[in-house]
Amino acid sequence: MRPFLSHPFDDDKLKEECGVFGVIGVSDAANFVALGMHALQHRGQEAGGIVSYDPEQGFNSARRFGYVRDNFTDPDTMATLPGALAIGHVRYSTAGSKGATAIRDVQPFFGEFAMGGAAIAHNGNLTNASALRRELIERGSIFQSSSDSECIIHLMARSIQKNIPERMKDALRRVEGAFSVVAMTRTKLIGVRDPLGVRPLVIGRIGDGWALSSETCGLDIIGAEFVREVEPGEMVVIDERGIESFHPFERRAARFCIFEHVYFSRPDSILGGRSVYETRRQIGVELAKEAPVEADLVCPVPDSGTPAAIGFSQESGIPYAMGIIRNQYMGRTFIEPTEQIRNMGVRLKLNVNRALIKGKRVILVDDSVVRGTTSRKIKDMILDAGAAEVHFRIASPPTAWPCFYGVDTPERAKLLAANMSEDEMREWIGVDSLRFISLDGLYRAVGEAGGRDAKAPRYCDACFSGDYPVAPSDKIEQGFEMKAAQ
Repeated sequence: MRPFLSHPFDDDKLKEECGVFGVIGVSDAANFVALGMHALQHRGQEAGGIVSYDPEQGFNSARRFGYVRDNFTDPDTMATLPGALAIGHVRYSTAGSKGATAIRDVQPFFGEFAMGGAAIAHNGNLTNASALRRELIERGSIFQSSSDSECIIHLMARSIQKNIPERMKDALRRVEGAFSVVAMTRTKLIGVRDPLGVRPLVIGRIGDGWALSSETCGLDIIGAEFVREVEPGEMVVIDERGIESFHPFERRAARFCIFEHVYFSRPDSILGGRSVYETRRQIGVELAKEAPVEADLVCPVPDSGTPAAIGFSQESGIPYAMGIIRNQYMGRTFIEPTEQIRNMGVRLKLNVNRALIKGKRVILVDDSVVRGTTSRKIKDMILDAGAAEVHFRIASPPTAWPCFYGVDTPERAKLLAANMSEDEMREWIGVDSLRFISLDGLYRAVGEAGGRDAKAPRYCDACFSGDYPVAPSDKIEQGFEMKAAQ
């Protein structure tokens, strides 16, 4: 079982690919975009970029590694991005050179077409990008990045349509997988979601202008009013006249990513008309019903386990307590310098509240178990602090399948739940009990009173069920085996 022991702490959490944001009709739009990107920083910390348009200076762009706060708060940088129209992107690599990103991989991407320039920022993952890339290169396209998103620009360039929105429709009809796209021309802000609506995208109103954001928390930070979500399979084109709506794809039953509710989205965001915080609290309520245990304290694994731990405590009547304290000021790079520092792993980020824990039977609530390495280390810390018992309750079903729609998931061989039963996982982690919420329980928590409809699931839950709504053709070509039909 060595694959589960060879990765540092940061690799034991699922990572979103990115967040997208755009604004039109406000002066100094890039400043608003930077604020929106800051609110979406949880969706990608590796790099960020902004493209703006000004009638006098044309298109301008800035792409940087690291946090938004370190790169897009400098007045000199922001002065290079004038105009009333801008889009931005925060990145965590999935496709592309994972962990060794080149600046050319950082979005938004820009293309100059016969009818003018356009920039595009993409959240998600294209499952046929390898095949498209081969085809485009054979036809003469020259790629600048390793990102699957660049395929969209090249497909647009090859379209014979007369304007950029129509070219984008052409391009997106060729791609498979998950995409929420924010794009811009000289006069228009464009937002598109794939036909299944796997990744989120929302519309906001700010004064006389408009905003597009991966999440509603991005609208909140700039004082924009939430208008509605971009519908699955919808393209919105926004200019000085307002919003036009198009549906360029064949209509399909939506399959929004259920893990957005569990972990990825910020708890203060609204998804599908539901508060993310309330959904996570309700997950804890369902967990307490499904997997009760006698204990003295319910403690979250900060920060993602907190709402579920509150719900578990409220339903069970067991007191909620901050048994683990998170160090809010540890930058991502602090863990890099030496092997000795790296091996400290969890202790650099989390510390046990010893006075509270000693002698207690503790329920730890976390959002997920991926490789299980972090769970083992946290368990050791709790026991070292003198806990009498440690019980894990997990606010998602076992993650047994990789995601191909925009989430950085280890290959299946390295997912703990793909290789062990729940009881084997409990024994391997070394806790007194380990229980995951059931898939039906998760569906109840997101408002599906009858649980999951196996014939027509409302959400994409492939990472739990192996039921992929879009066949990952590139991965199948590389040898990935889909779950056998039942």
